[in-house]
Amino acid sequence: MKNDDLKWTTLESTLLIERPWLAARRDKVRLPDGRINEEYYVLHYPTWVNVIAETTRGELIMERQYRYALGIVSEEICAGVVEKDETPLHAAQRELCEETGYTGGQWEQLMTLAPNPSTMDNVCHCFLARGVEKTTGQHLDATEDLRVLLRSRAEVFAMLQQGRVMQAMMAAPLWKYFFRFPVVEEMPQHGARMMP
Repeated sequence: MKNDDLKWTTLESTLLIERPWLAARRDKVRLPDGRINEEYYVLHYPTWVNVIAETTRGELIMERQYRYALGIVSEEICAGVVEKDETPLHAAQRELCEETGYTGGQWEQLMTLAPNPSTMDNVCHCFLARGVEKTTGQHLDATEDLRVLLRSRAEVFAMLQQGRVMQAMMAAPLWKYFFRFPVVEEMPQHGARMMP
């Protein structure tokens, strides 16, 4: 069976909401076998980026913040949105600088993920930055409220194993990172070191 044989046909499309960070539409679609789905909802978000940032001391930069939808305090890697006329790499470097004050280092793209290709049309570009250094203070957006922590690689690996990294687009690149750079000799420390 060819991929085109599985493609749906859009019969109608209605924009329901359009805001800077989210748009939603309701489509009427026809499946390849002729069935009609009268209400198929698609969410449009901007392109996202996230960064696994390792300092010159070998610590990983983590961010602790409240996540309203789930009502939890979450510890995550740096993340953000690709602005208009900005490359994903530049967006990732800007977000790391703005949220943590760390810059420099050697950068590479680890992977590109689709958050939920069933109902969302955006992707998330995941980067690794090794050897970053603190060069400035935080420059947070008006609605951002986050704390920056420096954790050992062993601590972050333990968090992954314990299911404490709940954001799927952050857990996936972290698992890939630890597959490439296994934790062997490090022992978990007690508690994170606050960013200087």
